Amino acid sequence: MVVAGIGCSGNMVHLLEGPQPFGIHGLHGRTLPVALGVKMARPELNVVIVAGDGDYLSIGAEHIAPQAQRNLNVTSIIMDNSVYGLTKGQASPTTERGSITSTTPYGKMEGAMNPMELFLTMGVSFVASSYSSRVKDLSNLIQQSMHYPGFAIVHVQSPCTTYNDTHDLMKGNPKTGTAPLVYEVLEEHDPTDLEAAYGMVRTKGIPQGVVYRRSDPVPLEVMWEKSGRKSNPATVQDLMARYKV
Repeated sequence: MVVAGIGCSGNMVHLLEGPQPFGIHGLHGRTLPVALGVKMARPELNVVIVAGDGDYLSIGAEHIAPQAQRNLNVTSIIMDNSVYGLTKGQASPTTERGSITSTTPYGKMEGAMNPMELFLTMGVSFVASSYSSRVKDLSNLIQQSMHYPGFAIVHVQSPCTTYNDTHDLMKGNPKTGTAPLVYEVLEEHDPTDLEAAYGMVRTKGIPQGVVYRRSDPVPLEVMWEKSGRKSNPATVQDLMARYKV
């Protein structure tokens, strides 16, 4: 099942090839609460969230920490173009300080958020980073995240060709002497080492690969099941009987 937020990324519900999965195009910034409701009702479903930086990292940021601490078993794919592309190029949380946009005509005054560091700080169990032009690598990371038993985020740099075209910065341009920001995560990197993951995301550049993976994840539905066995929850009939006159 696909849960989408508001913005260009929300169209993913309608653009997937093959048999169409069930999808919800929900409220701005509320993909995680919707996904939590889905998993509580149907824990066997593999839920994938698709959202942009403006949706997930602005109004939606308040929901990341609670679901990370619960280890909600969903995959979030964040398409970060550092701008509100659908609504004509306003500044987003990941827009660089000083950028001129329709909402910051004299330059953005806030610094750019570091989403990867934020995810690690909030306790996200699986954190991966990618670039939209590397389709096969990105596909592999998404598959890994969907099979991971816990809260997984795949953060994708996805330049907006209309309002914030950063392709040359990402992949590099030998003609202008621009070194690429995207680099491969080396095989010797230990993704279970949290300190190594922090070191990576605090360094300039866009890593391509798994940055962090908790080695002993316990997903929320497992904890929920254990909790239910300890209690004696009332049935629907019991609850309704309380209101009989």
